[in-house]
This record gives sequence, C-alpha cells and structure tokens, in this order.
Amino acid sequence: MTEKRKYTVGLVQMSMGPDPEANFRSAVEHIREAARRGAGIVCLPELFQAQYFCQREDLRLFDLAEPIPGPSTKKLGEVAKEAGVAIVASLFERRAPGLYHNTAVTLNSSGEIAGVYRKMHIPDDPLYYEKYYFTPGDLGFQAVDLGVGRVGTLVCWDQWFGVAQYDAWQTIQRAHAIANGVYVAGVNRVGHEQGDILGNRVEGPGLQFWGGSFLADPFGRVIAKASHETEEILIAEIDPGLIEDTRRNWPFLRDRRIDAYALISRRFLDPAHLGAHSGVPK
Repeated sequence: MTEKRKYTVGLVQMSMGPDPEANFRSAVEHIREAARRGAGIVCLPELFQAQYFCQREDLRLFDLAEPIPGPSTKKLGEVAKEAGVAIVASLFERRAPGLYHNTAVTLNSSGEIAGVYRKMHIPDDPLYYEKYYFTPGDLGFQAVDLGVGRVGTLVCWDQWFGVAQYDAWQTIQRAHAIANGVYVAGVNRVGHEQGDILGNRVEGPGLQFWGGSFLADPFGRVIAKASHETEEILIAEIDPGLIEDTRRNWPFLRDRRIDAYALISRRFLDPAHLGAHSGVPK
C-alpha cells in the first residue's frame, strides 16, 4: 500500500457578536492560532461573519452579501498564504442582483480559491427562513485536493434531514463517516443569538447554538470533540491510511448496488409505484 501522509485539521467553534467586522477579525485570529497549533486545514462555522440572520426576513440584510471572489476571499487568501494553511469559509454570496447563495469557499495554502460549493438544500422553518435569502446551489457536490489532503464540503442541511437535536446531528454524521469510509468534521457555532446585526435584533427567544464540534473517523468513532458552552479550536489528526484500511474491511463502495438506486432520485413515490418497482405485491 502506498504510504499516505497524515495531516491535521483545525475546527473553529465560534461565538458571533453583532459586528460583522469584529467577527471576521476574530475568525482570522482563530485561523492563525489553529495554524500555530499545527493545523494544515482550518474550517470556520457556517456564515461566520454574522449572527444567524435568517431568524427573520429583512431586505436590508441582503447588504451583508458580497461577490466571490470578493473582499472576504481576498483577505482570507492573504491569511491562508501568510499562515500556510488551507481554509474552508462559509460566506453569504451575492452572485447577481436578486441572486444570492449560502456558499462555502475553499482556499489553498497559497491563498488561491480551490473550490466553491453552494449549499444545495435550503430549509424554511420558524427562525430558519433561509429560502428568503438563498437560492439552491447549482455547482453540484465536489471535493478538492489541498496538497495535504482531499476535502469535500457540505453546509448544514445538506448532510442531514433529522430532528434538530445534538445527538441526531452527531449520529447521522458519524453514520456518513462509516458508510463512506471517510473522516467527517462537524463545525458548529456556540452560544445564544438574537440575530443581532449592528444593533438590529430579532424579537423573541432567539436561538441557542449547541457547539459540540467534532471529528469522526472512518469507523464513526468521535476522536475529538469541543465543549457545548465556549469558543474552542479543535485540533485533530487525519490518517489517510485508516481510510484505506477501513474500506478494505468494510467494502461498502464495492458492494453498493448503484444500478438499483435510480428511484432515490425521485422526490416522492406513491405506494403503487413503489410496489411495481420493488416486487412488492399491489
């Protein structure tokens, strides 16, 4: 087996305040600290520049969005190059007038944009009015090579459709790790937010973000986990050799019946249609 070099990731669990510029400065300091502690790839939380503003529908909040490439990717690229790390950063993208995305940008350690991923699944629930702000992504699912390793990104609702509780959130991501024989990192916000953007707050109880960022290995074991109460930079090692060993012992990729999965691409199947295709008597 070809020996593959281990590398280290840094998961930044942040608490966001009302000032986007202050949040950005805080994120940069977290990135630099993660790099000092040996991280080769650093991941920031979803929409890290502001408190979670989708708690309400407000036209003024579209002013938070910016193009990609743009000011934030330029600044983050400078930090990536200076610190010698790759960065995964979630941004509110202004693609065109009236067209916006929730976008994860991956920058390599030279400061260049290596990948752009637009959130595919957009929720619309009380205090999560994302369909008001974001158009579903159209770039598909992708992974990029970052020198130290190959990394794919998903954003929040993209990777699970479960009950909004921490145990379910963690469990389904551990299952993804097992089913695909990969490491999975879940990076979360922490703390209570009223969607406060420069003093403009949402009335009501707000949202409590549960923290608990973690890294699961290809066996689904949680090998590193952050607290539920405070900001934290989680540093953990990735061993590509374990991916190889796991996939040899659990060859799910070999045994998947991809020829039989076409119906999964349908949004809904009525029982009669399902029975006709599955051999179940009508």
